[in-house]
This record gives sequence, C-alpha cells and structure tokens, in this order.
Amino acid sequence: MRRVVLSVVLAVLVGCVSTNAVMLGPMKAQRPPIATENVRIYRTSEQVKAKYDELALLHSSGESDFTNEPKMIASMQKKAGALGANAIILGAITEASAGAKVAGAIFGTGTERKGRAIAIFIYPDSVAK
Repeated sequence: MRRVVLSVVLAVLVGCVSTNAVMLGPMKAQRPPIATENVRIYRTSEQVKAKYDELALLHSSGESDFTNEPKMIASMQKKAGALGANAIILGAITEASAGAKVAGAIFGTGTERKGRAIAIFIYPDSVAK
C-alpha cells in the first residue's frame, strides 16, 4: 500500500512544471505581485512597443510526458507575476531528443522539456496608444 501511495505522489510531483528566476541587476524597488492572467506574453522584444525593465531570467522545466507548452508558459507567467512583472518575453522551449526519450523509456528515467523567458515590467505611461 505504501508503494502505491508513494508512486502516486511521485507521479504528481514529476508531472509539475517548475520555474525558477534569476534576478537581473539590482531591483530599484520591490514590485507588488501581479495576477497571472494579467501577465502579457510577447514572442520577441520587438513586439514590446513601450519602455520596460528586465526583471528576471526565467527557467522552466517539466517531465516531457506530463507537460506541454501551454503549461510551461503558464508557469512562467505565474512566476513573473509573483515578481511583479506584467509581461514575459518568450525564449526557446526545447524538447528532449528522440534518442533521449527512447533511453528514458528503456531505463525508466524521465526526459525534460525546458523553457526560458525574460520577466519584464512595462511602464504603463509609456505604452503606445
């Protein structure tokens, strides 16, 4: 019975996406958290048509079999919002190679999907109308 419970707990933990942040430069002031649904997503920095500060480099990872790109992006939005960022600029989201996935299946180890983004704060008064 203990093994079943442990297996279920492990499967739930492995299925999660985790995102950590590396702060960029000194923080001018602690920003209040922003709701995840209010954190905008940009594919490139050129799409941001306003003045902004880069707050943090975000790194996400999750088990390939239990995650997808929307879950990766949602995890990055949540982390950015907690830092007071109101947008993210997406970087690459990479998949494990086919060979790594085969090896993972043979040896019973997981393979990871990884993603990067930059958490930014866009100054509201600088947004182009």
